[in-house]
Amino acid sequence: MEGTGGDLALATLRGHGVREMFTLSGGHVFPLYDAAVKQDVPIYDVRHEQTAVFAAEAVARLGRRPSLAVLTAGPGVTNGISAVTTAKFNGSPVVVLAGRAAMWRWGAGSLQELDHVPILAPVTKHAATVTDTTAIVSDVDDAVRRALGAHRGPVFLDLPLEVVFSRAETEIPDAVAPAVTEPDPDEVARAAALLARAERPVVIAGSDVYAADAFAALRECVEALRIPLFTNGMGRGALPPSHDLAFARSRRTAIKSADVVAVIGTPLDFRLGFGDFGDAQVVHIVDAESQLATHVTTAAAPYGDLRLALTQLASYSGLRADHEVWIASLRTAEDAAAHKAGEEMSAETDPIRPARVYGELRRALDADAITIGDGGDFVSYAGKYLEPSRPGCWLDPGPYGCLGTGMGYAMGARVLAPGRQICVLLGDGAAGFSLMDVESLVRQKLPVVMVCGNNGIWGLEKHPMKAMYGYDVAADLQPGLRYDQVVSALGGAGETVEKAAELGPALKRAFEAGVPYLVNVLTDPADAYPRSANLA
Repeated sequence: MEGTGGDLALATLRGHGVREMFTLSGGHVFPLYDAAVKQDVPIYDVRHEQTAVFAAEAVARLGRRPSLAVLTAGPGVTNGISAVTTAKFNGSPVVVLAGRAAMWRWGAGSLQELDHVPILAPVTKHAATVTDTTAIVSDVDDAVRRALGAHRGPVFLDLPLEVVFSRAETEIPDAVAPAVTEPDPDEVARAAALLARAERPVVIAGSDVYAADAFAALRECVEALRIPLFTNGMGRGALPPSHDLAFARSRRTAIKSADVVAVIGTPLDFRLGFGDFGDAQVVHIVDAESQLATHVTTAAAPYGDLRLALTQLASYSGLRADHEVWIASLRTAEDAAAHKAGEEMSAETDPIRPARVYGELRRALDADAITIGDGGDFVSYAGKYLEPSRPGCWLDPGPYGCLGTGMGYAMGARVLAPGRQICVLLGDGAAGFSLMDVESLVRQKLPVVMVCGNNGIWGLEKHPMKAMYGYDVAADLQPGLRYDQVVSALGGAGETVEKAAELGPALKRAFEAGVPYLVNVLTDPADAYPRSANLA
C-alpha cells in the first residue's frame, strides 16, 4: 500500500478489527482524519480528549477488540492521561495515536512540543515515537499485538509531523492472534482439588472473565463443582440471577465462613479486602503471571488462558464433595438480604433515597440494556441493587475509580450497540466532569439515558470525613442544581424529579425520547452508602 503516514497507520489498525475513531480535532493528526474519510472509518469527535479515550475504552471492553483514540499533540495527550490510566487498570486494548511536534525542529519551541513517551510509559503496555514513515505499519502492528496479549492494556504511539504527513509504500501485514499461555496443569489440579474437596467453597469472578469470553467455561466450572458464584466488574451477569449458584448480596457472609475462596479474573485489591479472607485458603486464577497477587499467600495460582483453565477445573467434578448444605445456607442469607433490598427499593421517602431510584430503574431496563456507572455513593448503590442478567451489560470505571467516564462510555456503548438501551448512572459530582459532551452525543445522534442522583454533596467524602473529624470541608455542592436544563441547553432533554411516584413515568419518557435525556433525581443528602472497603 502507498499513502501518507495516516493512511498506513489506519489501514494497519483496520486489519486488526478497528472500525471507528474517537478524537478531538487537532492539526497534528489531520492525515489520520483524511485516512478515515478515504477508508470509510466513522469519526466520532468530542469536547474533551478524555472522553475520546473513554469512548474507545468502552468499545475495547464491551467489544473485546482493539479500539482507537486519536489525540493531538501536547495538551491533547495530557488531557487523555486519566482515561489511558483507567484503561491500564482495566486491561483494555486501547490504541492511542497522537500527534507530535516535528523532529527536525525539536527544541526550537514548536507549538505543543512535548516528549509524551516518558509520561505515557508508566500507564501503558508500550509507548514509543514512530521515527520514520516506512516504520509506521510495523510499529502500529507491533503495538496492537502488545495491546491484545495477556494481560491486555493500552498502547501509545506518537507520530511527528514529518512522519505522519509524509508518504511511503509498504505492505499491510495480516493480523495474527496473540499467543495464548496454557495454564500449568499441576497448578490447575491443585486448585481443582482444593475447590472440589472444600466444605464451603466460593468463587468470585471479575472483568477478565468477560475479556476472555470465558463465561460459558465459568458456568460449566461452577455447575460441575457445585460452587456458589459471586461476581464484580464485568464479571456481573455471568449467571442469570435466577440460577441456584448465582449470589450477589451475601458475599460478606460467604467469605466469613468459606474454607476456600477462588478469585478468577480480577485482582485481590481493595474491592475484595486485599484478599484477606480470614482462615480460608485462597486460589487466584488470572490470565497472565503479572496479574498474580504478591501480597497474599495463595494455595494455588494457575495463570494463562482463562477458558482453558475453567474447562480444566470442571473436569475434576469426580472429586467433588457435597456442597448442597453450604449452598442452601448461603441461599437463606441471600434471600433475607434480597427481601430487605426489596423493601428499600420500594420505600416512600421524602427526599428520595437512591434505593428507590434503582427499584424503579430495574423495571425500566431491558434485559440487554448496558448500564454505565459514573459516580461515588449513588453508583455504589447500583452495584447493590442492579443485577445484570447476562454478560456485557455493566460498565464502570474499575479499580482506578476515575470519575468522568460517563459520556465517553455512553458514546462507545451506543456506537457498539445501536439497538440497545444505554443508561448512564451519574452522581452529581461526576456530572461536572463530562456533561458538556452531551453536545457530542446530540450532534452525532447518539441517544442515551442519564439518571443523575443529585444530593448536592460529594457523598463519598463528606460522610467519612464527618465521621473521622466531626466536621467536613470541600464536600458540598450547590443543592438542587438543574442538570437536566444543562442537557436541554445542549440539544437534549430532561426533567427534575422530587417525588418517588414521579420516577417511573420520568424513566419511561427518557427511554422513549430518542435523544440524550437526563432524569435529575433530587436525593437525600443524609443517606450514606454503608461502605466497608478501605482505601489501603
